[in-house]
Amino acid sequence: MDGKKKVLIITYYWPPAGGPGVQRWLKFVKYLPEYDIEPIVYCPLDPNYPIVDESLLDELPEHIKVIKQPISEPYRFAKLLSKKSSKAISTGVIPKKEKQSLIERLLLYVRGNFFIPDARKSWVKPSVKFLLDYIKKNDIETVITTGPPHSLHLIGLNLKQNIGLNWIADFRDPWTTIGYHKALKLRKSAKQKHLQLESDVLTNADQIIVTSNHTKKEFLTKTDKPIDVITNGYDSHSVIVEKKDSDFTISHIGSLLSERNPTILWEVLSELVKEDEAFASKLKLNLIGVVSDAIIRSISSYGLVNHLNTPGYVNHYEAIAFQKKSQLLLLIEIDSEDTKAIIPGKLFEYMISETPIVAFGPENSDVEGIIKKTNTGTYFRYSDKFILKEHIKEAFNTYKAGALKTHPIGLQQYSRQSLTECLAKLVKNV
Repeated sequence: MDGKKKVLIITYYWPPAGGPGVQRWLKFVKYLPEYDIEPIVYCPLDPNYPIVDESLLDELPEHIKVIKQPISEPYRFAKLLSKKSSKAISTGVIPKKEKQSLIERLLLYVRGNFFIPDARKSWVKPSVKFLLDYIKKNDIETVITTGPPHSLHLIGLNLKQNIGLNWIADFRDPWTTIGYHKALKLRKSAKQKHLQLESDVLTNADQIIVTSNHTKKEFLTKTDKPIDVITNGYDSHSVIVEKKDSDFTISHIGSLLSERNPTILWEVLSELVKEDEAFASKLKLNLIGVVSDAIIRSISSYGLVNHLNTPGYVNHYEAIAFQKKSQLLLLIEIDSEDTKAIIPGKLFEYMISETPIVAFGPENSDVEGIIKKTNTGTYFRYSDKFILKEHIKEAFNTYKAGALKTHPIGLQQYSRQSLTECLAKLVKNV
């Protein structure tokens, strides 16, 4: 890779980590060399990943330099109190306040007030010490940090303050306005500390990247540094599905938190099961990934448990196969102002699956705009019961006719290669 511009990418999530957090930079690293940029990845040596997907190791690009340093994480010790609770919290599955056990409340309080900005904070100082020497010895001019965990941005901040390199801060999610902050039982001093750290990062980075227009709008009120939107996207894959499921399968891929509970959908499906024998005989509800107990109980209360399939976490290729085989794909977000900026990474793979999307969320979200613009599905608010029921009935009739598919528009802009080209331009201009 002689002659190419070197870029150090500091990330927590890297294969064999599973889930959406790893995909973004795995794909950027794959395509950056095509634009005369040599990516060097810095990540933890022994991380406590809540989800592991060994299949992603097969996607690691050849000849990419990866540097790993040890990390100490409190979730290992939290497991001594409650293995289930610590794993759930680390994956973002936070029970509703009234359903939290004493141990869960304790873990959330400690996590929120003693580990600021997050539970990986102890990796900042040793990483800065190691990287100051590494960067000087290897003539690296540009560093990219990606969060969450947002503590990784503090590595970039310290490097910037020490040696004045070019620093790009990539926010896959917002920081202080993300929904789960409200569940962390933050004291006033902890909230102020988060806001100060966020401000330090936003005002010292040379370039900021966000994944949604809503996050850009928020950050524009907090900094005068340049902010660009580079969404997540889809990549080519070799997964071939010969035919769709014979059942009327409605599938959700990924973690389903207790707050993301579309009772309006369970109610509609329950009514259709009672009203239509053919519908009842064909309906299958796939929830693939980590699913909160509250969701399962809610589905059971609507009499749908016999239609439910919960295979748990599957690897990336199996997830793609589920997407392509299903008749409808669910995309569910909490109905909140805070979630308008959230664009789940799976949306983009959903869009190329040729399977119609049924999405739920707040009005005027970024997801709503993308789905409408690309003609890949239908977006509902949580009050749209009648419209939703008619839509599901129509989809079922189209499925019976063997014609249930999408007709997408303008998907190329969301390909990982096109998105990497946008990133490469920023890297060269920063």
